[in-house]
Amino acid sequence: MTRAQGASDALAQEFVAFSVEAGVLRFGEFKTKAGRLSPYFFNAGLFDDGAKLGRLAEFYARRLLASGLQFDLLFGPAYKGITLAAAVAIELARLGKNVPYAYNRKEAKDHGEGGTLVGAPVKGRVLIIDDVISAGTSVRESIAMITAAGATPCGVTIALDRQEKATESDGSEANHSAVQHVERSLGLAVVSIASLSDLLQYLAAQSDPELTRHLPKVQAYRNRYGV
Repeated sequence: MTRAQGASDALAQEFVAFSVEAGVLRFGEFKTKAGRLSPYFFNAGLFDDGAKLGRLAEFYARRLLASGLQFDLLFGPAYKGITLAAAVAIELARLGKNVPYAYNRKEAKDHGEGGTLVGAPVKGRVLIIDDVISAGTSVRESIAMITAAGATPCGVTIALDRQEKATESDGSEANHSAVQHVERSLGLAVVSIASLSDLLQYLAAQSDPELTRHLPKVQAYRNRYGV
């Protein structure tokens, strides 16, 4: 899904700056799930206090409202998606769009209301919320639960699009990213707050040598693994 231009690009830069300041977006040498050595790491689990979580929810909500994507319910896949769905639902309501939210349990409950789904009834157009899309596994699992409930998955919203080649089941590099796979093969719109391109733009605009020194390595990584 093409991102709205203008103010939304400023939003991406604001979000990258916030993520760096919060220590959520870090630079160094990190091994990814695909076994690649990445010069940066985005750990949404470090949005770990009320102020940071509130700001994160604000970025999601502003991006979603700017995107024009229509949805009736937020769905947060366990575990990170649970907190995100709740926080973003609160912020969307504050901004005038009150939508219900639901999430899943990792294991079905056999007492009380039972089942694996918790929260509002899963119906209508459902938007999946997560931090990143690494392999698309979580998205496919969410789609299965949403369709089994009789609802329609309409999109996915994430914090950061790594814009990086996906890894096939045999370990080889795909010619598409995980986000592109979700858009093309699964037919869902993907709305991201920011992308690796936005991160590169942020680093290029800095005057602090502690930040600008990371630019060549991040650019090289993009050149090697980017789509």
